[in-house]
Amino acid sequence: MVLVCGIVGYIGTDEAFPLIIQSLEKLEYRGYDSAGVALLGSDIKVVKVVGGIDKLKNKILEGRVGIGHTRWATHGGVSERNAHPHLSCDGEIAVVHNGIIENWEELKEELRNHKFVSETDTEVVAHFLEERLGKGLSMEEALKELKSRLKGTYALVILKKGDDRIYALKKDSPLVLGILESGFMLASDIYAFSDKTNKAIFFEDGEHAIIRRNEYRFFDSENRVVEKRIENFSWSSGKEEIGNFEHYMLKEIHEEPNAVRRLLLSLRTDQREKLEALKKLMETKRKVMFVASGSSYFASLLGVYFLHRAGIESQTLIASEFHNYERVNGDTLVIPISQSGETMDVLDAVKLSKRKGAEIVSIVNVPHSSIQRESRFSLEIKAGQEVCVAATKTFINQVVLLMELASLFGYRAELDTLPQEIEHVIKSNEKTIRKLARRLKDKNDIYIIGRGVTYPVAREIALKLKEIAYIHAEGMMGGELKHGTLALIEEGVPVISLIPSKDDEVMSNVIEVESRGAMSIRISPESKEFKIPQTNSGKFAVFSVVLGQLLAYYIAKERGLPIDKPRNLAKSVTVK
Repeated sequence: MVLVCGIVGYIGTDEAFPLIIQSLEKLEYRGYDSAGVALLGSDIKVVKVVGGIDKLKNKILEGRVGIGHTRWATHGGVSERNAHPHLSCDGEIAVVHNGIIENWEELKEELRNHKFVSETDTEVVAHFLEERLGKGLSMEEALKELKSRLKGTYALVILKKGDDRIYALKKDSPLVLGILESGFMLASDIYAFSDKTNKAIFFEDGEHAIIRRNEYRFFDSENRVVEKRIENFSWSSGKEEIGNFEHYMLKEIHEEPNAVRRLLLSLRTDQREKLEALKKLMETKRKVMFVASGSSYFASLLGVYFLHRAGIESQTLIASEFHNYERVNGDTLVIPISQSGETMDVLDAVKLSKRKGAEIVSIVNVPHSSIQRESRFSLEIKAGQEVCVAATKTFINQVVLLMELASLFGYRAELDTLPQEIEHVIKSNEKTIRKLARRLKDKNDIYIIGRGVTYPVAREIALKLKEIAYIHAEGMMGGELKHGTLALIEEGVPVISLIPSKDDEVMSNVIEVESRGAMSIRISPESKEFKIPQTNSGKFAVFSVVLGQLLAYYIAKERGLPIDKPRNLAKSVTVK
């Protein structure tokens, strides 16, 4: 797996450097290990740093045309020379890139007379264009040839010395053009400029664009001029609103009650027609299949459970394995679930399903995302911007949407009181969770046991402990404990049991692990340690996830870890 980077470009009447820095900061949530900026003046000036964007702020460059990038190390290690932007030998071409160029070694061999500075796949683009320009091609002709030769995925933004334009190309990696009063801004995410405009043009695969200070031209995959529609979008930043919270993760957990209120209101008003339309499609299609990755996959497992309880059969597949197991056709409804709407594995599954005639209805958080745009229609979870890499409020809202969907088929979700109940669970248990975190902070392994609806919850809690607290954690089916994992349970090993009711089958597992000396932690309405309302199993699952999120947060805090930006992870995974 390779993680997503952030791209920004600006051309207009304002100074480009501060705008690029501000926009790169808004993309920090995606994760990165190095950053760089190139500005166009009489020459192309480039600054790069390893580490945070803050290090770029004192390296001010002047100019009204520029590009910027935040990078995760993929091809080549973490170093300034591998950071973007990359230059041609003569310094007259600068390139930033998201994606993977699959035939970069072949192209590099063709360009062996050029001096390569970095270990990256991206640098071949700069030298390829330099080579073509040296043979007398215009920049536009060179771009067309570049498009015909590149294999892989890319969002490319390019500067050329002496050329007061920005060039951009897109294939299977998100790219969008923001329409500002002062000019234009390119980015991999509308969030980069959502505080500057609500108007944007979204690139389709195979398109490229040439952008001047006061105009732009788009070309399709056959290099024909294409008219593009300016779309209005609404997406609040929220970046500056951390308030009194130490980390965005804790802020976003505390936002869950209001996020659920907002979603329920939307599902019962402006999104009601779409929810009903999804119900009708599910009734008419022979097969209903969810596809998702990470936390969204665990949400989909819960969705399958809720629908099953309502008498509706469905299944879910992990997106990265979809091509190995899928059997879709025109009588299949595929429901991709993705927080970002850009997850490459999910997007690939969507495109494959469409080619086979399947209907696509997506569940996303970010509007105007690639997965949403590939769908017949889409339901938005209305969680708002989530800055922390780990999914918290977006996961809860995905689950709530699936519960509301199941309720249309007769599932008793009882969601009206859920927002205030989540609020109560947070306020009533946060102090207890802090104390528990101090007991667990030095543990190397934690096991979470669930059955039925709480099994996906156990896996989601385990994921949070891995992501944020860097603890090996396993979410397990209680019935499978005796088939191997019980051998790992010994004196002092923490085992968290999710027990919706006192007569739940998990109680037999609790007795098993406690008899072997485990540090037993019971999450249950009957627990003396935690305060959880007596409720149905679906809402108990939600409350358990909230407690698991808080536990992961406070263990990570006790361990002094970078909670909002855990190592090696990014918010949006847009490359396989």
